[in-house]
Amino acid sequence: MFLSVLTSVSFAQTDIAGGASAVSVSFPQPETIALSSSDAISRSESPRRLSFTVNPQQRFHRSIPAGNYSGITYLGGNRYALVSDKAAEDGFYVFRIDLDSVSGKITNVVNEGYRSAGMPNRDMEGIAWFPLAGTVFVSGERDNAVYEHTLDGRRTGRRLDMPSVFVSATGNYGLESLTYNAVTHRFWTTTESTLPADGPQAGPFNPVRNRLRLQSFDDRLQPAEQYLYEMDEPAVRKPARHYAMGVSELCALDDGRLLVLEREFFSSSSAVIPYANVSCKLYMVNPSAAQQPGQVSSQQSMSGQMAARQPVQVLEKELVAEFRTKLNLFRQNLANYEGMCLGPKLANGSRVLIMVCDSQNRYKGVLRDWFRTIVVR
Repeated sequence: MFLSVLTSVSFAQTDIAGGASAVSVSFPQPETIALSSSDAISRSESPRRLSFTVNPQQRFHRSIPAGNYSGITYLGGNRYALVSDKAAEDGFYVFRIDLDSVSGKITNVVNEGYRSAGMPNRDMEGIAWFPLAGTVFVSGERDNAVYEHTLDGRRTGRRLDMPSVFVSATGNYGLESLTYNAVTHRFWTTTESTLPADGPQAGPFNPVRNRLRLQSFDDRLQPAEQYLYEMDEPAVRKPARHYAMGVSELCALDDGRLLVLEREFFSSSSAVIPYANVSCKLYMVNPSAAQQPGQVSSQQSMSGQMAARQPVQVLEKELVAEFRTKLNLFRQNLANYEGMCLGPKLANGSRVLIMVCDSQNRYKGVLRDWFRTIVVR
């Protein structure tokens, strides 16, 4: 494993079945400052360093139902809301997740039940707690819309005012992510892959860089800043039975920076020797460091002559963690991570990033509902 970052990296152990490497990365970070909605992307000039320590992944198959967990958000205390993209109806689960106050590892997970909106499933992929209203917002990949729900699951009738260009997102590459930060007063979302207006989508035989629009919204649910994010090229260069590459989640930090989870999933086309792997890369971007927001109108493409006349700035990104999980004859720790959120502070003041994976309902009894925590110091 190679982390091409400009900061110090230490590897505590190699990846093993049922657990991943503990990785510590120091990264420059401004001091956290409280912002109003009018200056939400302001930043401090006094940097400090953060480290990211990746804990081994864990599972709790006896206390939670098999699911397709694709998004998670922190409600406070030890309670979290999670969406499952193939649930019977639109809505979300509420879980109790207990953490070790020193290591940040999960000690227990309990299902408190499903909160249904009484409406059809719309491929729910992201969820974000909105403390100002005491509600959650849920993104759907089927309709590329983000609706507000009360904590009993009902729709309130409000939704994010999504720019029309996002409606054109293709198939399973629509709105995959959702996050909100109460300090910066910003929602953030993006599509999993490149929009049709913005260029080709990456794949095993199309080694291009996906170009995604990171879109923010203010507390009035109106669109605010938009920036261009460019993924890494695909690592896979061979036929696949199943393949997916894209940004599966975002997480907004208190200082205005964003964590971006890039995920590449591959399963072999061979019926003789089954093999699959998932590569996850966690990047940090700082939209407020851009010279200007990369606003792109719904009529403007990020490719072609118009883009050449009005170039859109691509956000700089830094790799802060990387891990790979596999499924083969010797290892069965495959985890397709699709959801992440910031949890509580630990005893020493560190924050915990909690990640959940989509096991396709524990497909054929082989895949598992893995959780992973990352301690942010």
